[in-house]
Amino acid sequence: METRTPNRLPFHQWVVFPMLLAQGVVVLLAALVLWQWLGAVSGYSGLCGGLIAWLPNLYFAWKAFRFTGARAAQAIVRSFYAGEAGKLILTAVLFALTFAGVKPLAPLAVFGVFGLTQLVSWFAPLLMKTRLSRP
Repeated sequence: METRTPNRLPFHQWVVFPMLLAQGVVVLLAALVLWQWLGAVSGYSGLCGGLIAWLPNLYFAWKAFRFTGARAAQAIVRSFYAGEAGKLILTAVLFALTFAGVKPLAPLAVFGVFGLTQLVSWFAPLLMKTRLSRP
């Protein structure tokens, strides 16, 4: 029996690439607005909150969407589970590191930009080029 390596897609061809790009733009814009409006502490706190949301999503996308094709079905399922577990662990670790290591910190800015970045995921179907059809 021949073992084949599943097909791997380049980063810019992932179906979630537009969503990750939109999340990155939202993080930067929100941090810039907070910096200008409320000061430097709120600005970098918002940036930390946005990165806490964006980096685990980037990790999940890297794990879950790197394979394509019907022959890679088992690898896709395994990578989705591993990506979600890693995403949850990475989010918890980044929150802990931020609250333990970043002083002074504006918690409202951290959670606000974190939530705003997560909201971009709700609009993912509008951002994706490939439309998935129902069976």
